Amino acid sequence: MESQVTIITRTQWGAAEPKGREKLKSPAGRAIVHHTALPGCSSLDQSKKLVQSIQRGHMNDRGFDDIGYNFLVAADGVVFEGRGWGVVGAHTKGSNQDSLGIAFMGNFNNESPNKAALMSVKQLLQSGVSQGFLCPGFTVLGHRDLGSTQCPGDKLYAALPQLS
Repeated sequence: MESQVTIITRTQWGAAEPKGREKLKSPAGRAIVHHTALPGCSSLDQSKKLVQSIQRGHMNDRGFDDIGYNFLVAADGVVFEGRGWGVVGAHTKGSNQDSLGIAFMGNFNNESPNKAALMSVKQLLQSGVSQGFLCPGFTVLGHRDLGSTQCPGDKLYAALPQLS
């Protein structure tokens, strides 16, 4: 079944041009889940502004070529294209060459992820497999599985099994 997930393209959210873009050499074997650790948004306009702000922070403050994540998802399940499919991200030090980085917008240390957001990410991952960007037997990991961090927050981390 093809996914019906809504993806807001880079053009639609007003992305700045990336300084550079490196393609993945093969389909990603892992989906690494993050949270933005910022307050969530209640409207599409707020979400677009937040994604723009995250991109500015990644490029201007951290020196990244672009927003670090491949995709970001709002609480209502709307998915924003970050670097997109088949592009090396800058989300998990030492693990970007064979993975897809997906950030849930919000702080999930104490708040649980919305069912709509979880469903959209599940559909996004299925779509990635059907398009050949993600290996059929891919692994879902939390950022904390690969680095010393609390990311993606205890509540989202507990929900990760729902994504595979």
